[in-house]
Amino acid sequence: MSSTELGLPALPAKPYPSEVERRLAADAAELIARYPHSRSALLPLLHLVQAEEGFVSATGIRFCAEQLDLTTAEVTAVATFYTMYRRRPAGEYHVGVCTNTLCAVLGGDQIFDELKQHLEIENNRTTEDGAVSIERIECNAACDYAPVVMVNWEFFDNQTPESARELVDRLRAGEEVRPTRGAKLCSFKETSRILAGFADEREGAVDESGAGGAPSLAGLRLAKGEALPGTPGAKVVSPRQEGTEA
Repeated sequence: MSSTELGLPALPAKPYPSEVERRLAADAAELIARYPHSRSALLPLLHLVQAEEGFVSATGIRFCAEQLDLTTAEVTAVATFYTMYRRRPAGEYHVGVCTNTLCAVLGGDQIFDELKQHLEIENNRTTEDGAVSIERIECNAACDYAPVVMVNWEFFDNQTPESARELVDRLRAGEEVRPTRGAKLCSFKETSRILAGFADEREGAVDESGAGGAPSLAGLRLAKGEALPGTPGAKVVSPRQEGTEA
């Protein structure tokens, strides 16, 4: 089996064009300066090169290695360990379907299977128009909203096969799609640049992120001795400080 079939970048690689190299080197210098040891900036740099190409290419690995005085083998080991770094070009909108236990039981597996059939692509592949890629995600850290789908790491909660199909159709049609919570969508490359550590410069985007929703905060409210909506006066547990000395 070749490295390409395994999703690994082929090395050695050509450098970026000179104008791209200069631009990325300036961004890389800003990121590296934030850390006492330069190699600590590897994860942000991988997001940076992913923002350039939509995945971590062999050229991106070479760039990171040169900026941090690492070997390409060291960079490849990290890039292939973390699943947020794509080995193949992602779509403009990367759709991750959670199929971990709770989401799977509530329909995540069915959502993923039907999206594959609907889009006519397999896991970690992209539609021919380059609009949508899909990935089976181990956990989206949102069990209280299961089953959950993420688009460029923004949440779409309580999904069904029907709503998920409608979601990807609207993305492919270029319609504006709003996440259930969090900031409005931007492209996968733009998201990668934000994850690299650069500010989201879209007006109002940070304020849109909001806080945890009611299901996420239910346990905290119960621990404080508060009643949940629809249960006036009923307390499942007492406040933690109740019965303790001041």
